[in-house]
Amino acid sequence: MSLSGSSAKIYRVCELTDEISSLLEGHFEFVWVEGEISNFSSPFSGHYYMVLKDEKAQIKAVMFRHQARFLKFTPEDGMKVIAQGRIGVYAPRGEYQVILDYLEPMGTGALALAFEQVKKKLAADGVFDEAIKKPLPFLPQKVAVITSPTGAAIRDFLKILHRRFANMEVVVVPTRVQGEGAAEEIIQALEMVNREWPADVIILTRGGGSLEDLWAFNGEKLALAIRASDIPVISAVGHEIDVTIADLAADVRASTPSAAAEMLVMEKETLLDRVNQLADRLESRMRWILEKCMEDLEETVRRLRDPRKRLAESWLRLDDLCGRIIRLGKMSIRDAKKGLEGEKRALFYHSPLRRIQSLRQETEFRSRALKQAVSTSISGNRMAFIALDERLRDLDPLSILHRGYSVTLTLPGKQVIRKASAVAEGDRVQVLLGDGKLACKVEEINDENGIQFDRGGPSP
Repeated sequence: MSLSGSSAKIYRVCELTDEISSLLEGHFEFVWVEGEISNFSSPFSGHYYMVLKDEKAQIKAVMFRHQARFLKFTPEDGMKVIAQGRIGVYAPRGEYQVILDYLEPMGTGALALAFEQVKKKLAADGVFDEAIKKPLPFLPQKVAVITSPTGAAIRDFLKILHRRFANMEVVVVPTRVQGEGAAEEIIQALEMVNREWPADVIILTRGGGSLEDLWAFNGEKLALAIRASDIPVISAVGHEIDVTIADLAADVRASTPSAAAEMLVMEKETLLDRVNQLADRLESRMRWILEKCMEDLEETVRRLRDPRKRLAESWLRLDDLCGRIIRLGKMSIRDAKKGLEGEKRALFYHSPLRRIQSLRQETEFRSRALKQAVSTSISGNRMAFIALDERLRDLDPLSILHRGYSVTLTLPGKQVIRKASAVAEGDRVQVLLGDGKLACKVEEINDENGIQFDRGGPSP
């Protein structure tokens, strides 16, 4: 097909992409999309990338960092959501996607989902473990209260604390307890108290409210700051039915600010009654001990005898002991002398000189025996060597040849001839003698086995 003379417009790729982008973005300026998240990722840039899908189709989506930071929860694969955004075209890859401005989970609120996500993560990290929580002091002297200075919670707390123990030192650390930046202020207050004002107990408190009002106490950073505190922390946030992450991470949870004050100290009258009871018990016990000591003293006085009689008995006892000691000493010396004589005899018997002399004699005897055995062995080996040498010489083929025998070989193959039929008349052969060799020619063949010997050697 030729385009010559045709009025059809030819688009460049970028131009066509711009046209498509203008159509999509102009027609779908804002859209709401319902779907399930898959292939979610969040790279170092902080942007959220995902795919929204249903049973028949899917579409890519992105939420940039400046919008993602407002989310109260973290998207996850498999989560069903409602998203709001606009259609955009990414020209370098020729793809269209939804650029998200808002994201909300279906079936549950974003804050409730975020609460469960943070709770699950911190529980897995052991932040809520009872074993790491610090006990409260029996009667704290210094208390730091982190809260809003104008709220009803601090008024209720101070009222009950003043009624129960008026002379306790209380420092109110003012912070915001809701809204953006409140969690950071609470964390800074915790760190400041630990660093600059070593209180005995820290109390985080505020009045009740909705989940959004209490959200400053549901952050992961605040939970970690509570656990990092060297000072025990009581969390008294909201009403009894309100449970926050700070409540779970704190060393102790109080259902209300008033309950925190009641939990912190006992009533002064109760303490005084307890002290008086202990004083009465101590006085009664001391009285009984004194009476018992007096009875024991009187009994001792009655049993106490004249010290001179006791001294005389001691002298007699001492003389008796001295006599027994002297007798035992003499017996010990006599037994020691007998033992010494026995040791002398044993030492003489086991004298090193006698032992050395005995070993020297035994060594000389064994040396002579060893020399005799070696000499006998050498003589026997020499005779055996001579016999073997003579036998080896007898078996030497050259010695047999020197006795008049010869070996005949074929030429040129030099194979040993063992019978006359192995050669033919006219064949050349080589004869090996005891001294030298002969080159011969076969003139006659005789197959007879009879051999006659004369004084010079064998002859046919």
